[in-house]
Amino acid sequence: MLESFKYAIEGIIYTFKTQRNMRIHVVIAFLVIFFSFFLKLSKTEMILMFFTISLVIVAEMINTAIEATIDLITDKYHELAKIAKNVAAGAVLISAVNSMVVAYIIFYDKIYNILSRLIYNNK
Repeated sequence: MLESFKYAIEGIIYTFKTQRNMRIHVVIAFLVIFFSFFLKLSKTEMILMFFTISLVIVAEMINTAIEATIDLITDKYHELAKIAKNVAAGAVLISAVNSMVVAYIIFYDKIYNILSRLIYNNK
């Protein structure tokens, strides 16, 4: 069991070290989590944020696994390899866009209220 966790952690570390987009996703995730606590999101909103963040990170890891598998199988151009890589990248894109929509829906009112208070209290 511990060995399985070790391999899983190695996969996470590999993806973080080798994939620029994974590092970007992780930095953004930490910023979102920080702002989520700062803005005092409800439990439900926090759960939605964590699921959304997880979806993006999982999609990026699956994309990395698919790319590595294809690269292992062939180093030549093949239309099916291109399709597989593009579909996997598309999954990451959809999850990232979804995360932006969820963040917008959750954060908009809270940020709008803070900015409104700042603007109207300074007049």
